[in-house]
Amino acid sequence: SIRIINNLKSGNLSDTAEFLLLGLSEDPEVQPLLFGLFLSMYLITVLGNLLIIVLISSDPHLHTPMYFFLSNLSFVDICFTTTTIPKILVNIQTQRKHISYAGCFTQICFVLTFAGLENGILTMMAYDRFVAICHPLRYNVVMIPRFCGLLVLLSFLISVLDALLHTLMALRLSFCTDLEIPHFFCELAHILKLACSDIFINNIFVYLVTSLLGVVPLTGIIFSYTRIVSSILKIPSADGKYKAFSTCGSHLIVVSLFYGTGFGVYLTSAATHSSRKSAIVSVMYTVVTPMLNPFIYSLRNKDMMGALCKLISRISSFH
Repeated sequence: SIRIINNLKSGNLSDTAEFLLLGLSEDPEVQPLLFGLFLSMYLITVLGNLLIIVLISSDPHLHTPMYFFLSNLSFVDICFTTTTIPKILVNIQTQRKHISYAGCFTQICFVLTFAGLENGILTMMAYDRFVAICHPLRYNVVMIPRFCGLLVLLSFLISVLDALLHTLMALRLSFCTDLEIPHFFCELAHILKLACSDIFINNIFVYLVTSLLGVVPLTGIIFSYTRIVSSILKIPSADGKYKAFSTCGSHLIVVSLFYGTGFGVYLTSAATHSSRKSAIVSVMYTVVTPMLNPFIYSLRNKDMMGALCKLISRISSFH
């Protein structure tokens, strides 16, 4: 385009260029359907997760470590989807696919931050269930509010540091005239593919950090649930076993969705040369999983349903 030619003449493409987000489909007839689909999923995600935060805040019985982590997870899910979906909706509505250079790298930074936070909070929730079931007598001593708050703060700081390092390392790269991203948001892996300069150090850092911040927490979750299952099987009564399993069921489903779809994206991108197929699979962990979390936790949880009934009766009494 003329914009890219002018930028090349000025010798500073990175400062003024715009990337093109190709999205999930370039078919004009499909765009209204995609707009309605993404808008619906975004509204359900925001309203559902906001409802969980309101229920936990309003009911004193839910002021426990497990629900503290759940409210933080809901907040992160809202932020995670807000980082990507509004831009998709604007691009579809205006029929423009552009995202500025600064906007693209800002989006990368926020996506990495909230993905890392979600990863950290899911690990904390597994640890919370591990202490509650395997060491019940020590639970109130270990899982004090200050300790839980410090865990969330530590996860936040690690996620922000990781995101900033990835973004700053990507900012030093130079890009050619091909600025098309076959995705619906700026993903680090796609940006690295567009770079003209050497990305060896970037790739090494990506693999290193993925191993530390991805594999280590997942290993911790697997270890926690191995010990949890072992402890539950030792419970003599069937009711006791059911009650213990029910407290972990929702979290286990969310963990399976988050990691399953996340690994699915990378396996799909490795197995196929179609970046568009990889983008479609990415919808699962960036949009669908945050949308399903409120349903999983509210419909499977008697405490949450009880808090919802109390809130509805409280609102009804005002009228």
